[in-house]
Amino acid sequence: QFQLVESGGGLVQPGGSLRLSCRASGFTLDYYTVGWFRQAPGKEREWVSWISSRGGSTNYADSVKGRFTVSRDNAKSTVYLQINSLKPEDAAVYYCAGGVKVIIWNREAEYNYWGQGSQVTVSS
Repeated sequence: QFQLVESGGGLVQPGGSLRLSCRASGFTLDYYTVGWFRQAPGKEREWVSWISSRGGSTNYADSVKGRFTVSRDNAKSTVYLQINSLKPEDAAVYYCAGGVKVIIWNREAEYNYWGQGSQVTVSS
């Protein structure tokens, strides 16, 4: 069964950090572009970041540039999202998604597999 398994979410104080992980189960992630999306309560899901299959290219939404870093370890079939300087507006359920032929990297329909979501709560 092909699936993406997320971990690493939790409760963090404003200004804090955490790292989300997205591990492929049942398949190798080597050939997949991976995107990160998030959905806050009452809002539509939005694109956050993207990393190419080999990790040579990345991109970020303006709202997270300079604070979020996406990386990957293909030997572990895992992609990471390092989140620093957390703000209350970063609170959301974060989703990773994998796609083989992703052209428009911020378009959800481009991705074939989705993780179950990982809750990030920002509160003092």
